Order: sequence, then C-alpha cells, then structure tokens
Amino acid sequence: MSASTPDPADPVFRLHLGGKMAVASTVPLTSREDLSLAYTPGVARVCEAIAADPDLADDYTWVSHTVAVVTDGSAVLGLGNIGPRAALPVMEGKAVLFKQFGGVDAVPVCLDTQDVDEIVAIVRALAPSFGGINLEDISAPRCFEVERRLDEALSIPVFHDDQHGTAIVVLAALRNAATLLNRKLGDLRVAVSGAGAAGVAVTKMLVAGGVNPDQVVVCDSKGIIGRHRELTGTKAELAEITNAEGRQGDITEALRGADVLVGVSGGQIPEAAVAGMAPSGIVFALANPTPEVHPEVAARHVAVVATGRSDYPNQINNVLAFPGVFRGALDSRATRITDGMKVAAADAIANVVAESLTPEAIVPSPLDPRVAPAVAEAVAEAARRDGVARR
Repeated sequence: MSASTPDPADPVFRLHLGGKMAVASTVPLTSREDLSLAYTPGVARVCEAIAADPDLADDYTWVSHTVAVVTDGSAVLGLGNIGPRAALPVMEGKAVLFKQFGGVDAVPVCLDTQDVDEIVAIVRALAPSFGGINLEDISAPRCFEVERRLDEALSIPVFHDDQHGTAIVVLAALRNAATLLNRKLGDLRVAVSGAGAAGVAVTKMLVAGGVNPDQVVVCDSKGIIGRHRELTGTKAELAEITNAEGRQGDITEALRGADVLVGVSGGQIPEAAVAGMAPSGIVFALANPTPEVHPEVAARHVAVVATGRSDYPNQINNVLAFPGVFRGALDSRATRITDGMKVAAADAIANVVAESLTPEAIVPSPLDPRVAPAVAEAVAEAARRDGVARR
C-alpha cells in the first residue's frame, strides 16, 4: 500500500478520520428561554447594538478570540502545490494548535483560487467574521503581495506564518545561541540560504532584532544576492540592505568566515562549506524533512545546531510563536502586527529558557506551557507601545 493510500490500520489515518476539529456551543440550549436569548427574539437586540457601534462585535461575538487560517494550497509543508482540498488537513492541524497552545479559535479557509486579486477580495469580504487573518502555505512571491494588500485594507491583524512565525523563532534562537557563546548579535556575520518567504522574513527580522545588515549575506538558487545582479521585488530590497562587502558566488563563498548559517531553502549545503565558517559557529538548518546540512555533520564544525525537526535538539518550530502572537494581538485588539510586536515575541520565547541555556536547549520545547502566555503578554504590551492597540 502506498504512503498516499488510506490504511484503516495506520494511526495517522485513524486520527484524521472525520477531521480533527468541530464547532461547540459556549451557551446552554436546553429550554425555550435559552433559545429566546441565544437566537430569536433576543439576538436582534445584540445585532441592533452592533449596527449602531460596530466595535461591540469584539465584545458580543466570537471575533475577539477567532482567526481565519487562509490558504490557496500552493505551498503546503514539503508537499508543494497540492491545492486547497488536500491542504485542509494541514489547516485543521494549524487550527487545533491555535486552540491548544493559545486558546485561540481558528477556522480553516481553503480557497479554490491562486489569483492574488481574488484571494485579497475574498479575504476582505470574509474579514468581518474574524478577529485576525493567519495566511498559510501561499507560495512566494505572491504571498508578499497578498499580505501587504490585506494588511493595508483591514483593521485586524494579518500574519503570514510561513514568513513571520519562522523568523520570530529564529531570532529567539539566535539571541540565546549568541548569549551562550558570549557573542553580540550586532557582531555576528550571518549567511541566509534561501530568499523565499521565510528567507526574506528571517533576514528582515534579524535586522530588526539587532543583527547588522551589512554583515548579512543572502543566497538564492543562483547564488549571493547583491547589487551586482539584476533583481526585482523583495530580492531587490534585500540587495539594498545586505551584502555591504559586495560578495559574489555561491553558498560556499557566503559561508566563508560566517558565524551563522540560517538554512530556509531546502537545498543541500556541502560539508566543506560549513567547514569554512568561523570557529564556534551556529547552524540553523531548517528545511524539513531533510535539513540543508545534516545536524550531525554540522556539529563537527560548529558549536550550536538547530533544525526544524522534532527528533533533534533545538527544534525551530512556528508553534512557539503564532498562538501567542495572535493571543496577544487579540487581547490588545491590535489593528495590525508590527515589527515591534514580532521582536517582543522573539524576546519572550528566548527568555523562557534564558536561565538554563545549553547547546542542546536554546529554545523551549514546543510543548512548554510557559511559552504562549509569555508571548501573548509581550505582544500585547508591544501593541500598546506601538500605538496599534484598541484596549
């Protein structure tokens, strides 16, 4: 039986039978009085109040604790463009993670279109039903435009987790790795392998968090990004803010003398390139299921290694970020998610294990119950500090 054929004896298929989530009522419906309060005629009074003051929807509907998990199925996990129906199990999974770790209700919304204009129009039309929009598994470069346009159009938080969730946890991990090695973020020379959604967001987040952009080199499949190349869009932006030395070549050249490698490309990096890094280096090889460099190989040459996998130490897992980020944004009724809120989230994640750092534990476990509340509190405070909170 092939891996894609349902096997009733397979625990994965057994768990998914009937889906992983359902809708549950939060109010009793056992009497005529219950019905009159929850539905007609009582509900009309609430509707009239919201019509007069739309902000009351935050108090008297589910929007204060509910987000939409929106995808077009174009870049699902390591599966690629498998479409909206096949993406639904992943979106259900995301929704239950929201609930389990952040106490946030989430609704999968899988769109049968990959047209940017249509995605933006549909999400804008759906937005009154939700307190936030989590964009998921939308391929680059379309994801950048979708997020930008929705962020400009809506007065609720819009967050593309493949970009910013990864970036937040990378910054948290790098903060702690640098502390462990008695280094300062501003002194680190960083090579980022990958210039897709995650690579762009990681680069910008590291700079926002204190890494010197002049000391950052980003590579795509054609080599080092810089002003020597004809580039457009987000890659042109990266060329303007990174690679101050004007380096040219491939990932081996980018890693020559580098203190940090952040791999978010899926492409394989030869051991010789890692061996060319500076002493006491840091490698985050985050491609799943096959890291850019095997962690045991990387460990021969550097001091700290992290991956995206759960079977190795230091898992860089988005679940450390997005539940708390949205919980904090919803609690503060933020109108958007700022860079300050994302940096605050990274600091909160790092601080959870700041007193017990080892090379094998620079980030908390994804199951650590301390993480989401700490992130939520920090994000809410940052929202108020940045002037985007409505309470």
